Amino acid sequence: MMGSFSLVHLLYLVKSVWWTLVLSGLAFTLGGLGGFGLMLARVSPRPWLRWPAVLYIECIQGIPLLILLFIVYYGLSVYGLSLPSLVAAGLALMIYVSAYLADIWRGCIEAMPRPQWEASECLALTRWQTLRLVVIPQAMRLSLPPTVGFLVQIIKMTSLASVIGFVELTRAGQLINNTIFQPFLIFTLVGAFYFVLCYPLSRWSESMEKKLNVANN
Repeated sequence: MMGSFSLVHLLYLVKSVWWTLVLSGLAFTLGGLGGFGLMLARVSPRPWLRWPAVLYIECIQGIPLLILLFIVYYGLSVYGLSLPSLVAAGLALMIYVSAYLADIWRGCIEAMPRPQWEASECLALTRWQTLRLVVIPQAMRLSLPPTVGFLVQIIKMTSLASVIGFVELTRAGQLINNTIFQPFLIFTLVGAFYFVLCYPLSRWSESMEKKLNVANN
């Protein structure tokens, strides 16, 4: 006999929100570190740095995240490397996120006006000094709206970790539904939780973008 939705189920969903945030934080932090390094390689004038970064970014962007999850979780286990679902999901998301953040940030670096570079050359700054002291601080401000917007996508992409058994918000909803079979109620609640997590970030991203447009005009 199927049960009914109770406070215990609601608390289980709330707890799973925490793990969704943990996975999102891991993916964004580690992917951001990797993406920053890739971005520096991508804008480097040295071909031996630039072309491997281009190849990596294009390859990762051409592979669905679901396939990366399967490769990391199931593929590595064939070679004796069995990872916990949290570690495997975090690693796959880190790889995926790094490629996209590198491209976002590279676009912001290249959007900087050419006179900024020329003025730095007149001051006898090296390329690294120009990036560190002049270009990157300005590009960071430009990159905030798309970066926060992509963070929203990361939170929603964590739902794919359910396919490898990691109990985040979507997987918790599936487990509860398997016991009481009330899919409309349960997944409406799951969707509401995602909305609460993502909507403020979306509004924040839009607000920053409007401020940048006003400042540029």
